[in-house]
Amino acid sequence: MLSDTPRPALALGFAGLIPFYLGAAAVWLAPLPWNVHALQVQVLYAATILSFLGAVHWGLALANRGGDPPSPGDPAPAMTWARLGWSVVPALVAWVAVVLTAVPALVTFIVAFAGMYLGDRAAVRAGHAPAWYLPMRGILTLLVILALALSLVRVLLGLAPGPVAG
Repeated sequence: MLSDTPRPALALGFAGLIPFYLGAAAVWLAPLPWNVHALQVQVLYAATILSFLGAVHWGLALANRGGDPPSPGDPAPAMTWARLGWSVVPALVAWVAVVLTAVPALVTFIVAFAGMYLGDRAAVRAGHAPAWYLPMRGILTLLVILALALSLVRVLLGLAPGPVAG
């Protein structure tokens, strides 16, 4: 439940939605070329947040959250290829997405945020992330996807096409 989420995480998590929704509003309401610029800014922010979500998993692995206890032969057993590998995938996906045109970039981010949630769910179930993390990530993921989908609809209705990272 969200009531179990520490207040700072909840407040900062929801505050992180502001740029997504300001971007979506500007994509819909601002005139050309400002709406195109707003889309660029929203996409770059999505790349930043997606990369941040991957970094959460890097930090959890480094802290050995839910990992095996250290031993003399393996002082960092939690730093497996799988855990650290998963943590860098979001940044790589974001890097690719920012050079795409608007529609593929937005679709990539929508799919990536949904996939990140599935990775977060697996991490919580494995004990690699705290239980309170999943309800917060669930609602934030839905709201991020909605903001990106709002921009996608606007683009499909006729926003000027072109590279979104400019």
